[in-house]
This record gives sequence, C-alpha cells and structure tokens, in this order.
Amino acid sequence: MSENLKTIKELADELGVSKKKIHYQVSKLDSNLIQRLDGTIYLNNAAIKVIKGNIGYVPKTKLDSVGVQNRQYLDTKLDTVNTSLIDEKNERINYLKEQIKNKDNQISVKDEQIKSLVDVQKQTQNLLDQQQRLALQDKKLLDEYKSEINELKALKMPREDMKDGSSIRGEAQEEIERLKAQLKLSEEERNKAKEKEPVKTESKKWWGLWRK
Repeated sequence: MSENLKTIKELADELGVSKKKIHYQVSKLDSNLIQRLDGTIYLNNAAIKVIKGNIGYVPKTKLDSVGVQNRQYLDTKLDTVNTSLIDEKNERINYLKEQIKNKDNQISVKDEQIKSLVDVQKQTQNLLDQQQRLALQDKKLLDEYKSEINELKALKMPREDMKDGSSIRGEAQEEIERLKAQLKLSEEERNKAKEKEPVKTESKKWWGLWRK
C-alpha cells in the first residue's frame, strides 16, 4: 500500500481527533478522492488536505498548550453536537418510517374495504339481474295463464251445452230401456197367455163335440 494513503483511523490519530469526525468529513468528499480495498476506506493526500482544511487543522507544533486544550475541547464539543444531530436524525427517520408503515397499513385496509364494496356491488347487480329475469318469467307465465283462462272461457259454453245434451241423451236412453223392459214384460205375458190359450180351445172343442 502506498505511504501516501491513510485510513480514517490513521488520519484521526495523526490529527488528534475522533474517527467520527473524520467519517463525517469523508462523507462530504468526492468519490474520486476515496479508495476502497477489502471494505476499508483509504484517503490520498488530496483527500487529507481537504479534510484538514475543513476542520481547520493546525499542526500541534504551532499550538501552545492552551491552544491544544481549546482545540481538544472544541473537538469534543463538536463530536457531541454531531452525535446529537445524528441521533436526532435517526429518531426522525425512525418516526417517518413508522408513519409510512401506518399509512401503508391504512392503505391496505382501504384497499380491502374497496374490494369488499366492489364485491358487494357485483353481488347486488347479480341479484338485480336475477330479479329482472324472474320478473320477466313471471310475466310470461302470467300471460300464458291469462291466455289459457281466456281459451277455457271460450270453451265453457259449448262444453256446458254438451253436458246438457249428454244429460238429455242419458234420460232418453233410460226411457228407451224402460220401454224395452215393459215391452219385454208384455211379450212374456203374451207368451204365457198363448201357452194357456190352446188348452182353453181344446176344451171348447170337446164340449162342442159332446154337445153334438
């Protein structure tokens, strides 16, 4: 590795500041000033120069003891402020993530409600269609029944006439049968009378012969 390249830790130790401070400054550098190898960040001279300028670095040899103490105090204070800002931002980010999650859940619930409403609307439309079809079928059946009733009314009088005619024919047939029975009875009586009639005739003839 070239001696002109330094890691964040090496630069922090050299400048007497924290690694967080160097990390923060590295995050603002152009990517062409940074090299990565096996997951480790290396800084070249140009990057180191920019970082030193940004943090107002002055070589320790030029600082008196009071200046060194003040610089360490300021670095510590700056680290504290940066840490507080980072924590605040992380908290804000977590809050926003939670809000987004809640919104997503609300949207999911709304989507389910909309889907349910669409399903209900479809079912209602299907029921309405079925009712319309049934109403048409009922109307058709009613019209057929009315037509059949009208036909039956048209046939009612002739059928009643036929019924009366049948009744008359039945009475006439009964009368014929009764007359036939009487006629048969009369014939039987006449036959019986005929069977008796020869005996009376012979008796008359015998008496007539005797008288002669």
